[in-house]
This record gives sequence, structure tokens and C-alpha cells, in this order.
Amino acid sequence: MKYKIDKTEHSPAYLQLYRQIREDITRQIFRFGDKMPSKRMIAVDTGVSVITAEHAYELLLDEGYLESRERSGYYVVYREADVFPVADRTGGERRKSGSMERRWPNAEEREDFPFSGYARIMRRVLSEYGERIMVKSPNQGLPELRCAIGDYLARSRGILVKPEQIVIGSGAEYLYSLIVQILGRNVVYGLESPSYAKIAKVYQANGAKCEFLPLGEEGILSGALSRTSAGVLHVTPFNSYPTGITASASKRHEYVYWAETRNAVIVEDDFDSEFSVLTKAEDTLFSLEPEKTVIYMNTFSKSIAPSVRAGYMVLPEKRTSEFLEKISFYSCTVPVFDQYVLAECISGGEFERHINRVRRKRRQMKSTDGKTEN
Repeated sequence: MKYKIDKTEHSPAYLQLYRQIREDITRQIFRFGDKMPSKRMIAVDTGVSVITAEHAYELLLDEGYLESRERSGYYVVYREADVFPVADRTGGERRKSGSMERRWPNAEEREDFPFSGYARIMRRVLSEYGERIMVKSPNQGLPELRCAIGDYLARSRGILVKPEQIVIGSGAEYLYSLIVQILGRNVVYGLESPSYAKIAKVYQANGAKCEFLPLGEEGILSGALSRTSAGVLHVTPFNSYPTGITASASKRHEYVYWAETRNAVIVEDDFDSEFSVLTKAEDTLFSLEPEKTVIYMNTFSKSIAPSVRAGYMVLPEKRTSEFLEKISFYSCTVPVFDQYVLAECISGGEFERHINRVRRKRRQMKSTDGKTEN
């Protein structure tokens, strides 16, 4: 076996082993359905303990590369584009053996981020950051969090942006208010009909006029889009609430073309997109036109927990300075401590590992439902 542990490296042996095995899986040296070498075999061949080999396998289980079958061993369940790529883990405590099984005992369990993991990150921030959590945040949010979000978006959504384009705020409703400050009250805001009721309520509470555009099976009906007087289009292209409609690829391009020809702006509300069971996530509107047309936004209330009142928006590159000038005097509304915790959660890989666990579980449930129907 070719796996080797470099004792001069600063990273732990289990992480070195994990990275090497993961690379073999993604390069399809080990293919879907293949049985992996036993922990004992890997331990003997690499000169590490069985526990070290087990730690490496646990990370691969958490990320959805492998599954453990009772009294049989570990098997590859990764297919190309089956999970989001995950930031390399550079340190931190390992997960306890069996924690995944205890955490997800049945399909009715909540899909919040594991409390024990989030508490561990909070303790780490308190210990390592010390008095830095008492310092006032920059108005756009901490650079550590904005950098972590930027890296995550590049890995998971194909969105390439600079930290200066990212604005942190306390959830979607606050960000909707900032959007009105950016785009103005004298423009009509076109909304999906039906859509999440608070979107219209927040816009209207800020003095903006809303026009409701009926949805078809692929997104907003083309006729309604062509007739609207809106100068801003607020859409939830993935899993629109309450209909569950996901805009088709052609409809997404239609939205961008509509905005470009009218010199309009799209607000892309990407809520819940992380948990897509599609093998390839749909392109974001922002990735289709990142320069001037689309403001991208998302929150952590679904992907981590409803109590995490934090979200972010990404401004188009060529209009970042123009937009920031209108809101740069607002103080960041997310506590510094919470921002550091989120930054550690994302940059350490725990956030994406959680997403991969949920996506893998949902895909398995969907596969099981399909077999039951047949």
C-alpha cells in the first residue's frame, strides 16, 4: 500500500492518511461500491495505530465518501459531484466513534448542526481568540468570516468573489432592508407569487412597492416577466417557498437576460440550496453574471440552526463601491463572537461536513422512497 506518514509534517497522522485515501477515492482508484482495506491492514502497512486509521475513516464517513456496514467493513459511496468539496482540516479534536449514528437515529431528527460540535468550536474561539471577541466588528463584518465565506462559495457554488464584496448581517430580513437602502424605494420590486411572505412585508415596511409575478413549473412565467414594470427582481431559484419550484437552467438565463436588457438588478435568495440532492447543483444566477446584475444572499439559519441569526450578501464586482457607499455607515449587526465561531466552523471544514452528512442522508432517503414506490 502506498500510503506514507511524514513525521516531519505538522498535521496529525490521521489527517495525512485521510487526505491520501480521499484523493484515491476522488481519482476513482477506489470506485463506488468498492470495499476499502480494513483499519488493521492500513495500520500495519503505514506503521500507525488502528485508532489512527479509524480516525481517518471517521472523517471520510462524515463527509459521505464511505459508509460503514456492520460486520462487513467500509465501502465507497462517493460518486463524482456527489458531495461538496470540503476545506482541509488543519487541527481540532476528532469526533467520537459512533457519534454519527447517535446523532441521526431516524429520518424525523432535526437537521441542525450538531450541538456538541458547535459548542466545541465556541470553546475553541473563547480560548484562542481571547479579548479579540470584545473588539468592535468592521461594518461589513469580520475579514476572517468574509474570507471563509468567499472560499466556501468558490468551493461549493462556483462563485468567485473578493472579501470586499461580502456584507455580513443578522439574517435575511435585515439584509432585505439593506437591499432597499442600496436600490431605493422608488423602484418596483418584482417577487415570485407565491413566495415567502416576509420578503414582501420587509420591502413594504421599508417603503418599497412590490409586484407579484406568478410562478410556473420552471420559475416566473415568461409573459409576466416581460410585462412587469419591476426594476428589481427578487427570486429564490432553488426550492422556492412554499411551492418547492426550482428554476430551470433556461429560466435562470432568462432572468439574467431580462435584467441585462432592462438595466435591472436581481436579488438571488439562495436559501436552503446547500441541501440539494442533485448530483450537480444548479448554476447560481450570480455565477452567470457576477459583474453588475446580481446580488447574491444566503443565511445560516437553515444550514446551521434557526437560532443563528447571521447571513451575508455578495455584491456584484463592478457595483460594489457604488452599493457600499449607500450602506457602509451601518454597523454590523452580528456579534463578533458569533462571527468568529462561524468563521472557524467554515474554515475548519465542520460546516461542509455537516452539509455532506445531510445531503447523503437525504439522497439515501430519496433512493429508499423510490425503491418503495417501485
